[in-house]
Amino acid sequence: MRLSLWFSWLLLVAVANGQESKKEVFTPPSDMAGSWDFAPDPTLPNVLILGDSISIGYTRNVRAELAGKANVFRPMNGKNKNSPENCGDTEMGLDGLERWLAGQKWSVIHCNWGLWDVCYRVPGKPKAGNRDKVNGKIAFTQEEYVANLDKIVTRLQATGAKVIWASTTRIPEEETGRVAGDEVRYNAAAAALMEKKKILVNNLHALTAGWAGKFSKPGDVHYNAAGSALLGKQVAAAIAPALDLAPAVKSAE
Repeated sequence: MRLSLWFSWLLLVAVANGQESKKEVFTPPSDMAGSWDFAPDPTLPNVLILGDSISIGYTRNVRAELAGKANVFRPMNGKNKNSPENCGDTEMGLDGLERWLAGQKWSVIHCNWGLWDVCYRVPGKPKAGNRDKVNGKIAFTQEEYVANLDKIVTRLQATGAKVIWASTTRIPEEETGRVAGDEVRYNAAAAALMEKKKILVNNLHALTAGWAGKFSKPGDVHYNAAGSALLGKQVAAAIAPALDLAPAVKSAE
């Protein structure tokens, strides 16, 4: 009986690890367009970028910046290997973590969760119209966010990789489903956790704080190609010193 239960549990874990998140996600088509194929060099260290659509926007910029220094990966959609996966909120992060970490030995992991956690949504409405900071409910309270984040970064550190936390980028005043300033509070709480865990913080919020009207449409948290390129440069600059501390590795068998 115990053996049967054990195999049943293994089956459930395998199914869960193989599934994509059931939550609906949105990523600007411009961030996903083009080829995501690249040929990893087995003699170079492996870098994993985890995050929402903001990170999707800058991943290929980071890959270009670190060409010849590291293999830069991010989660890819299981149904379409040439489509990047949005890591969503911290609950989605916990659900997808084992699947995203599998298959490689990671030297550096650069991660962020936040914009989805502070989003107010109205359940039952179509995705395109469920963001509502007046009538909606916040996805996760600050306390819930930190608790989830603690579990995530603890697991990331257990891989032996150098972990870098990116603060959440700015929320514009005109954003429909998010309150400008919430990201500041959540970032402060996350920074306190990272200090406790001895994790480096890449301050992307400071970089984007003065970008109002420069690299995005009014009320949009997403950035155009020029903004993503600047983000990519800072992310690559944060990762590069950590690579000096990480030996070259080969892909896990």
